[in-house]
Amino acid sequence: MNENDKISRRKVIGGIGAGLAAVAVSPVLGATGSTESKIFAAGKLEDPTTKYPKPPFKGQSQPWPGLAGKMEPKPDHGESSYKGSGRLAGRKALITGGDSGMGRAAAIAYAREGADVAINYLPAEEPDAQEVIKLIKAEGRKAVAIPGDLREEAFCQRLVSEAIRGLGGLDIIVSNAARQQANASILDISTEQFDWTMKTNIYAPFWIIKAALPHLQPGAVIIGTTSEQAYDPSADLYDYAQTKAATMNYVKSLAKQLGPKGIRVNGVAPGPIWTPLQVSGGATQEKLKSFGGTTPMGRPGQPAELASIYVQLAVNDASFTTGQIYGASGGSGQP
Repeated sequence: MNENDKISRRKVIGGIGAGLAAVAVSPVLGATGSTESKIFAAGKLEDPTTKYPKPPFKGQSQPWPGLAGKMEPKPDHGESSYKGSGRLAGRKALITGGDSGMGRAAAIAYAREGADVAINYLPAEEPDAQEVIKLIKAEGRKAVAIPGDLREEAFCQRLVSEAIRGLGGLDIIVSNAARQQANASILDISTEQFDWTMKTNIYAPFWIIKAALPHLQPGAVIIGTTSEQAYDPSADLYDYAQTKAATMNYVKSLAKQLGPKGIRVNGVAPGPIWTPLQVSGGATQEKLKSFGGTTPMGRPGQPAELASIYVQLAVNDASFTTGQIYGASGGSGQP
C-alpha cells in the first residue's frame, strides 16, 4: 500500500469514527437537554397558600357517606398531578376507604409507584370507586374492588381473603376508612351512632390486621390514618376524636409488638382536608363554609398533598421508621 492509499484510508476511517461519535453523542445531548427541562419544570416553586381553593366555600350537603365527584370544588387526589417513579414496584396493597379522600390519593400514588391495589368502600360509593379502579388499571396494575361494610367482622375477614386472592398476596395495609359526624352535644349521640363510629374506625382495623397478619412477611407495612383530632379534639367531634386518639395509640403499640417480626406500623395525621367526610355530616354548614380557614395557610389541605406521605411510609428505604405519626395540617402544629 502506497502513502497516498494510507492517507485516504485514514480519512475514511476517521470520517466514519467522527460520524459514529456524532450519532452517539447527539441523543445524549438531546436527552440531557430534555431532562434538564423536565427537572426545571418539576422543580418550579409553588406557593402553598395559593395552590388550592380557600374559603369561603359553598354550602353543600350530601347523605352519608358522600361522593367526592359531587363536591364543589372537587377534591384533588393527584389524578393528574402525582408522578410515580417505581418506588413500590411489585408491592400489593389493601386500602380501606380507597374511593375518596386520603385513601384514593394513596391508591393513585401506589399504582403509579408500581403497586397492585385493592380498595374497599361502601356500596353507595361505587361511582367514586370505579373512577379509582380505572386510574389504577391505566397504570397497568391490578385493581381489585371490594365493596362492603367494615362494621361486620366476617366481612373484614373476607375483605383480606379477597384482596390476597385478587392481588396474589399482601404486603401493605392502609386502614383509612372512617365515620365522622358532628354533634353539638354528647346528648345528641345515640348508642347506635356511637357504636357505628367505633366499629368503623376502631374495630375494623383490629379485625383486618388480625386476619392479615398471618400472611404478612418481614418488610410488610401497616399504615393507620389518625388525625389532628387525636391531639386537639373539637367539641363537636366527641366520638370521632376518641377513635383517632385510639388509632394513634394502636399504631405505637403495634409497632413495638411487630417490630421484631420486621413489620412496620406508622400513622398519618391529617389536619382539615377537603373530603366527603365534611359534606356528609362531618362538619356543620357554618364550619364547612370557612373550612380550613384558620390554618396558617388559610385553606384546607387536599388529599393529594398527603399521597407522598403514604408512599414514603410504605417504601423499603423507610425501613427504620416505625411507630411514628406523620402530620400534614397546614402549619397548625399537630402532631
